[in-house]
Amino acid sequence: MEELLKYQLWGNTILKYLIALAMFFAGLIIVIVFKKIVLSRLKKWAEKTTTTLDDFIIIGIKKSIVPILYYGSLYLAVTSLVLQPEAKTIINYISIIVLTFFGIKLFTSILDYSITTYTSKEEKSDHRAKQLKSLSAMARFLVWGVGLIFLLDNLGVNISTVVAGLGIGGIAVALAAQAVLGDLFSYFVIFFDRPFELGDFIIVDDKVGTIEHIGIKTTRIRALSGEQIVMSNTDLTGSRVHNYKKLQRRRVVFSLGVIYQTPAEKLKLIPDMVKQVIVENPDAEFDRGHFKNFGDFSLNFEFVYYVLSADYTTYMNIQQNINLEIFEKFEKEGIEFAYPSQTLFLNKEESE
Repeated sequence: MEELLKYQLWGNTILKYLIALAMFFAGLIIVIVFKKIVLSRLKKWAEKTTTTLDDFIIIGIKKSIVPILYYGSLYLAVTSLVLQPEAKTIINYISIIVLTFFGIKLFTSILDYSITTYTSKEEKSDHRAKQLKSLSAMARFLVWGVGLIFLLDNLGVNISTVVAGLGIGGIAVALAAQAVLGDLFSYFVIFFDRPFELGDFIIVDDKVGTIEHIGIKTTRIRALSGEQIVMSNTDLTGSRVHNYKKLQRRRVVFSLGVIYQTPAEKLKLIPDMVKQVIVENPDAEFDRGHFKNFGDFSLNFEFVYYVLSADYTTYMNIQQNINLEIFEKFEKEGIEFAYPSQTLFLNKEESE
């Protein structure tokens, strides 16, 4: 038996092979115990907490760290043997590939979790979920690209020429697709800064409509007249956007003009009369009302009130009610509205 254990095969005795095998199984047992007992208890504890960070850490350990530990058991067992240089090189290459693969997976998981956590603080929607999916896919593509370059460099591949070629090619592509890349970065600005969202009513320069779709390159707006307006993301982020969804209340200013023949007693009644009309509307808040100035053909009053709603139809309904009630009250009081007119006074000279 002792002679069998001392028998050498490929530079190692049978005893060394058995020790290496024992190290491998011991490592497997440790990892399995860690996975079945420690991680299971941590998972149960994490389910009782309100935060999602601990759940993410446990999932990350299970998907990325545990496979590395399994491979580490095999690596320690194999490297304890006397190996040929070629075999050592192959094992090192395999180790680099395994570590890089699971390292990238762990990094992309952290990236996805960060994006998900950021967006979960905001209002959820199907469109937001699609945006998140596209952004995560682009981020993973970039991470895997960088990881591949890192892997090739560690495998001994001379990537200087490749990187230089990619740099020159990247400059050429960037110049050729400058507008596309500008719109892509503007998409990131819209995604994170959120100046507007799907369904928001906006005004951009002379364009008015509701946001219907936010894409990587363009944003589509449904105009009030029914047609679809397609605008590049760069144009939107570079313009002054009036977003009426953010409107909490609407300030309304309107004027009234009465004729110059109106008695002073009637003029004094007008501010309180209009104020009473506005106050009687439950969704309106009166601000001020004044006899503003003497116009060319009218005595002008200015009134300001707030509509306690962002809805445009609500505002128009309130303004319509105010106009009708003012008209009725003026009619009862005998107050006449002014309109553009001219009065010509003639002096007749009697001939002697």
